[in-house]
Amino acid sequence: MEVPSIAREAVRPAAHRLLVCPPDHYRIAYEINPWMRLERAADPHVARVQWDALIAMLEKECGAMLERVEPAAGLPDMVFTANAGVVTGRSVILSRFRCPERQPEEEQFARWFEDHGYAAVRLPRELFFEGAGDLLDGREVWFGGHGQRSDIRAYRYLGSLEGRDIIPLKLVDPRFYHLDTCLCPLTGGEVLWFPGGFDRSGRAAIRDLVPPSGRIEVPEEEALRFACNAVCLGRHIVMPEGCPDTMAKLEAHGYRAHAVCLSEFIKAGGAAKCLTLALPG
Repeated sequence: MEVPSIAREAVRPAAHRLLVCPPDHYRIAYEINPWMRLERAADPHVARVQWDALIAMLEKECGAMLERVEPAAGLPDMVFTANAGVVTGRSVILSRFRCPERQPEEEQFARWFEDHGYAAVRLPRELFFEGAGDLLDGREVWFGGHGQRSDIRAYRYLGSLEGRDIIPLKLVDPRFYHLDTCLCPLTGGEVLWFPGGFDRSGRAAIRDLVPPSGRIEVPEEEALRFACNAVCLGRHIVMPEGCPDTMAKLEAHGYRAHAVCLSEFIKAGGAAKCLTLALPG
């Protein structure tokens, strides 16, 4: 398939409104990815301190405006709002979670969006789709991760619905189960990525789309610290601490990188990007 080349000249304005969910009920309550282990519990006090630090960084250092959805008891992963859906203008494409443990979140998020004036788009029940964890905006195209959580058929449906090109990328490493754990499109047209998360055709698609100067490769040890799970707001990038090589590369590309400790959330397989959902428009 012939795909357009992503240019780097113009820097698109960032989506500075984000949806977040306080970690009131966050804990490791089940095991649905390789990061989650019941015997390795998250400390709720430390998680709250880390979440508050992330919020302060986004608001005070990066100029983000945050909307909050009320957490629901019994839904510990609601804190990962990136999985609620994908927002396009005043519409939201709601997620269809593969794991039964997370399916009750769907109506919680749907209610918030509908109460705030968004038109909610629901996919057919048989199409699994996990929101902005797997569908990322690459400026001229969308990237759609599949093979572990989201169904590739969902992208055919969404592509025709939204009139957008969606480039499917197959995820092959269980540790990188959502696309936003191994790929982060940046506002200047570059991508932060860990090639080991993709199959051969996925790596080839990214190399075809993004010129070598725009592919910022993350070493495996920093990918495992969730370096790619970063929030990009204009020239500001907020990411987990412990990723000095990635931060240096970002600075060399003209970005300002901010590190935040998110160890308690990494225990559940998420970090900065997973804890936020862009609300453009």
